[in-house]
Amino acid sequence: MATGALSPANIAAPLRAVLRRQRNVTVLMGEVTDFDLDKREVIAGGERLAYDTLIVAAGARHHYFGHPEWEKDAPGLKTIEDATTMRRRVLSAFEQAELEHDPARRQALLTFIVVGGGPTGVELAGAIGEMAHYTLRGNFRRINPATAKVLLLEAGERILPTYPEKLSARAVRDLSRLGVTVLTGTAVTGVDPGDVRVTRSGNDEVIAAHTVLWGAGVAASPLAALLAAKSGAQTDRAGRILTQPDCTLPGHPEVFVLGDMAAFLHQTGKPLPGVAQVAMQMGNYAADMIKARVTGRAPPGPFRYKDPGSMATIGRASAVVDMGWTTMTGYLGWLAWLFIHLVYLIQFQNRVMVLFQWGWNYVTRGRAARLITTDWKPPEPPCPDGR
Repeated sequence: MATGALSPANIAAPLRAVLRRQRNVTVLMGEVTDFDLDKREVIAGGERLAYDTLIVAAGARHHYFGHPEWEKDAPGLKTIEDATTMRRRVLSAFEQAELEHDPARRQALLTFIVVGGGPTGVELAGAIGEMAHYTLRGNFRRINPATAKVLLLEAGERILPTYPEKLSARAVRDLSRLGVTVLTGTAVTGVDPGDVRVTRSGNDEVIAAHTVLWGAGVAASPLAALLAAKSGAQTDRAGRILTQPDCTLPGHPEVFVLGDMAAFLHQTGKPLPGVAQVAMQMGNYAADMIKARVTGRAPPGPFRYKDPGSMATIGRASAVVDMGWTTMTGYLGWLAWLFIHLVYLIQFQNRVMVLFQWGWNYVTRGRAARLITTDWKPPEPPCPDGR
């Protein structure tokens, strides 16, 4: 969606529609501002909501490693609003380059930096490279979109560090075919309007670029810090709450903390990956726990995560998949990625729409949602004399 392949309506569904037949569910739109754990109440929108069991699963936000000021110039990708912001910035950069006559400024406009070599960064860089080389071909008269530079910056030794090394190497190869340059061992030290400062091989560099996209890290929702302060629970460096083996808040067995807000260390000694499968399995486990309590049955044992594997798409007919017992790349990996993502989409109509859209995109290399919905102009670069 961040690069125009899908529209928001293809991948999201209103909770009221999803739960309309669940007569014992009430959906309220509001912001949670406090918890009263002693009285078992949640304060939201000035209303106090009583509970017997509380599930807190507010997800994660972007993590800028102590530099929140970078977010203005390097947006991350966690919400639909984030995706439309990225889409607007990427497409606007090409439009501004079409108007620019100065070669240096035009090149800066056509330079896209993606920070973070995890699945999010790899998929973003690949999508932008594919857009520049194929989707936008012949759409402009003054510029050649294929001359765009897409840089994927990773501070570690290789991209996709949690995948087998051979898959990381395959991802680098497939990205390079889309015009993406992978720079490993490159740490971002500053993000300013119009450029990014990095440290690479002990040397400081400045890269002129008007579009910077962030995929380097995540931190728990601020609700995690609020809940930890109220309960005295510990948090890790990313702000996630250290939960009990049954995914509950220490000292409060009636409160479940799930998904990206939870630092579940009881299985491997390390937090579980921040992927949808973890949250979904935790949700099923919490439901089983609640049913056992209500019916008086023996509760299930400690939560155990069953890893179904990891995958990242790189471009048209290209993906890397690590299933644990086997790996897949190229067209086969891409088909597996498509199938699994379709299966887990909410609502049947979304699956049909996405399947049709992906099929059309595959044949035409087009992107149906290539829209600039609000005004945004890249920051003006400094004049050559520094003024």
